[in-house]
Amino acid sequence: MGLLIDELLEFSRLGRKEVHTSRVSLRAIAEEVIAEARDEGHGRSIEWHVGALPEVDADPAMIRQVFANLIGNAVKYTAPRSHAVIEVGTSVDPGNEVVVWVRDNGVGFDMQYADKLFGVFQRLHRAEEFEGTGIGLAHVRRIVERHGGRTWAAGHPDQGATIYFSLPVRAEVPAHA
Repeated sequence: MGLLIDELLEFSRLGRKEVHTSRVSLRAIAEEVIAEARDEGHGRSIEWHVGALPEVDADPAMIRQVFANLIGNAVKYTAPRSHAVIEVGTSVDPGNEVVVWVRDNGVGFDMQYADKLFGVFQRLHRAEEFEGTGIGLAHVRRIVERHGGRTWAAGHPDQGATIYFSLPVRAEVPAHA
């Protein structure tokens, strides 16, 4: 219960926290988070693929939290696999936005519930199957929206999932952020 309360407080703070943007390397942040995930992998067979990730204007601590949640979820939801594959990549829509994705070959989800993924306490798997508070992707959405971006997901049961987020090519934090 204490962890849930802490997570809710952090979620609430994210709505008020000032966004301090600077030029950050998405690749450096992703590799740092992946290095930590490898250390915590407990001998699991995880194959990592990291594509070319650009520099963007963003709050480094907040974007690190986005990667920590997405990569952490990919590690968690591939746990039933004897050999996990986790990919991090990006595409750039010239003059518009950078789209980043984290893809895994884990348990996936049914697309009819995709709208629930980013809600607070909206779990698609039983707590007995996978630990967590059900707030991680809500954090991701709030952070990305604070940067003027958007979030979405694609997946299929037992075929893995891809979680996407976008950031403006040149971030201008919305006035309401």
